[in-house]
Amino acid sequence: MWLASLAIPPGQHVPVMRSHKVSGFSSAQIDRILAVKPDLVIAYSNMQSEISRELISAGVEVHAFNQRDVAGILHMIGVLANLVGKQEQGAVLIAELQAQIDTVKQQSAGWTRRPKIYFEEWNDPLMSCIGWVSELIHIAGGEDAFADLAQHHSAKERIIADPAEIIRRAPDIIIGSWCGKKFRPDSVIGRDGWDHIPAVRNGRVLEIKSADILSPGPSAIQHGLVQLHILIAEWQSAQH
Repeated sequence: MWLASLAIPPGQHVPVMRSHKVSGFSSAQIDRILAVKPDLVIAYSNMQSEISRELISAGVEVHAFNQRDVAGILHMIGVLANLVGKQEQGAVLIAELQAQIDTVKQQSAGWTRRPKIYFEEWNDPLMSCIGWVSELIHIAGGEDAFADLAQHHSAKERIIADPAEIIRRAPDIIIGSWCGKKFRPDSVIGRDGWDHIPAVRNGRVLEIKSADILSPGPSAIQHGLVQLHILIAEWQSAQH
């Protein structure tokens, strides 16, 4: 089966036996996709709706996912496994990921205080994290400083219009993951008034690579959740 995926963000490496890059995440040359004669095209979110429409019009079978939380990630894996006839492998992967989630939950259950975390998904404009990242922060033992915004699907609705609001919420940890762009902690530390934020005062302005956490698939749990838990555990150790 030829499977063409439009859903791989920049920086995300997926090992496959046969692969050709035929599309960007939010732009595509339809003729290049059609040239590989895919049996199925996998798309993700409204950002790829126009690409999907053109492919459907050209007679290609398209399945669009739109998962925004951890349960959605696990569900997506099950559906995709069924689509490609790998139900058993999909079930094994789901069980492994769920076990990893349960282990992290158990390890963080004994902590009496959850650090408040500001996760910056973009720097211009300032943007807080999407739903599955907010949920992973909670699973890892933290509290998303902008959990009220994480429920929004649209990135525009997660824009923080007033940077002073971040100062007011006083996060203990700041994590940058600028959606494929190099994170520059010095530029965060140097923002006006941010020296009053506990995370800045205590040297806890850190990075998790976008490929590890901003793709709503296995990597968010296998890599993103693990890194979140390590950062929070380090903060916990410093409180004693």
